[in-house]
Amino acid sequence: MLQRKDHCLLRTFDGETLRIMPWGPNALRVQAWIMEEPPVQAWALTESPEPSQPRIDIQGDTASILNGKLRIDVDEFGRLSFYKEDRLLFREILQKRVKKLSEYTNPLQLTGREFKGNINGDFRLTVRFEPEKNERLYGMGQYQQDTFDLKGSSLELAHRNAQASIPFVLSSLGYGMLWNNPAVGEAHFSTNQTIWLAHSTKILDYWIVAGDTPDDIVQRYTAVTGRAPMMPDYAMGFWQSKLRYQTQEEVLQTAREFKKRDLPLSAIVIDFFHWPHHGDWDFDYDYWPDPAQMCRELHDLGVKLMVSIWPTVEKDCVNYPAIEEKGLLVRSERGPNITHSTRGDTQFIDLTNPDARRFLWETAKKNYYDKGVDCFWLDEAEPEYNTYDFDTYRYYKGHAMQISNSYPVEFAKTFYDGLRAQGEEQVLSLVRCGWAGSQKYGALIWSGDVHSSFRALREQVVIGMQMGIAGIPWWTHDIGGFYGADVRDPAFLELFARWFAFGAFSPVFRLHGVRSPRLEPLAEKRGGMCSSGSPNEVWCFTPEIEMLCSQLIRLREALKPYIRSLMAQAHEVGRPVMRPLFYDFPHEEKLWTVNDAYMFGPDMLVAPVVMPGVTEREVLLPQGCDWIEASTLRDYPGGQTVRCPAPWSVIPVFVRKDAENLARIIHTYMPLP
Repeated sequence: MLQRKDHCLLRTFDGETLRIMPWGPNALRVQAWIMEEPPVQAWALTESPEPSQPRIDIQGDTASILNGKLRIDVDEFGRLSFYKEDRLLFREILQKRVKKLSEYTNPLQLTGREFKGNINGDFRLTVRFEPEKNERLYGMGQYQQDTFDLKGSSLELAHRNAQASIPFVLSSLGYGMLWNNPAVGEAHFSTNQTIWLAHSTKILDYWIVAGDTPDDIVQRYTAVTGRAPMMPDYAMGFWQSKLRYQTQEEVLQTAREFKKRDLPLSAIVIDFFHWPHHGDWDFDYDYWPDPAQMCRELHDLGVKLMVSIWPTVEKDCVNYPAIEEKGLLVRSERGPNITHSTRGDTQFIDLTNPDARRFLWETAKKNYYDKGVDCFWLDEAEPEYNTYDFDTYRYYKGHAMQISNSYPVEFAKTFYDGLRAQGEEQVLSLVRCGWAGSQKYGALIWSGDVHSSFRALREQVVIGMQMGIAGIPWWTHDIGGFYGADVRDPAFLELFARWFAFGAFSPVFRLHGVRSPRLEPLAEKRGGMCSSGSPNEVWCFTPEIEMLCSQLIRLREALKPYIRSLMAQAHEVGRPVMRPLFYDFPHEEKLWTVNDAYMFGPDMLVAPVVMPGVTEREVLLPQGCDWIEASTLRDYPGGQTVRCPAPWSVIPVFVRKDAENLARIIHTYMPLP
């Protein structure tokens, strides 16, 4: 039966209810369930959509719903077809014998919406579409690959260290789709069919929007999932980090050295095992004797302090009895409740539980924020299980198979809500994972523990663009990579120089990583038992590296007014800071394939060097404007490919002719030798 109800189109047939409703301009939300309607969760669609009046037309056993540019037709079999201004975008698969022998028939018995019952009473949900073969697809978050156009890709809808699954995809046909379901699953963008799969869920829920440009689509998407706060001013500068500052005095000496060298420093980061035990969420005072004094001195130097928080808890920590009694831990369905092991067997605090969020924030506030710590590094945010057997774990809000992908959102929300309650307006947390909507909780997502290699560098350039399309404008990476770097290796120094330059033109400019040879631990227990890596400050490599990095740090400081304008756009309309060339020039077909250059805001085209042994590279300049090569101040008409010099000291950057002042700023700090 088809009916109109409260601006929605409803279809009920054979135990399934299908509901299609307007959800913002040019957008529709599709939901379906079997038998009794389950409790409907907002999940990523937390922001109230702009009201709209759809046109619903029911003709016997067929119907259509039109909202602005987007229309969905429902045929007599319940199959959905999606149109943008009468152009078919895609439709559900229907491969079964039909009543009319004159129509195409196929006996495979596959349908567009398939609910298969699981033993636990919920469903394995498969949604199948017939796609347009010639479309290109982008977004979906952070996968460690350099695949740019996702057409033909298969992606796991689950989080891992260095993988953040954000299920929003943008099509070159002029639409975007959000899979609004945090269940563990899969997405397959094959040429013959598109499949979205949730291994265990109660309801189908996705959102479609049509738009004329990628910018229009991303703005609509972030309007219903939320936008980042205004980035704090300090976060737009240079961040110093390493594995790991072992003592309070080491942190202060590093900050003092930046001041002595007259190098701008915005933030310094204290990494893991500054605590006695997992779950203490406090300093080990043998090595950090007076955190409040440390914060005061850093603030006097103009430096903010970030401290690492892990959601891990071990039985020896001071908080374990209270956490266990209150039932605030993620549980294992079978076997021992040990879910992670890094220098001790631990469990994860269950941040889907509001009591757990409250407990973690109150502890962090007392031990860190009240002593002057400015912001927090929310590590292990996937969370990173010993084994990613999601069917093993259960949260307060539901089974891990059904809700696991929402965990990093809850982690970010914990500190966003806590800091906002203290009167902080511009909240930022560095988070190792995220899902759709994380951006509205001040999540600065970084790409995890990636390898120190040119392959990883190439992947980070692509990931940064995909994250921007997926609604995450605050994104960063470990400059130089996290694992596998030896400071004595000339090949690493070349990689480091190239990666540092890429970092200077990233949304957040942050140095981090393990550097070999490793240092010895300070002690055999508590906060001293974890070793560190070799020094990771810019003056600790070679004089040439120090000079190059120092100039880039000063350049970043000079570019802060421009970066501030980009962050304001991200906050106000959801526009990504780092984005593909086609985002600003969507009508140039060739730009939809460029995966090694990007726009840094509307006025800068950045073309990092991502291969070893290279001293020049080709850059495709978009049509419609003239460009200035920043390192030489040479003018080039758009619409051509140019070969430009790229010694270690230069990252190719081209600036629109009408933003010539930016080119001159860059040239001051990065002239061609």
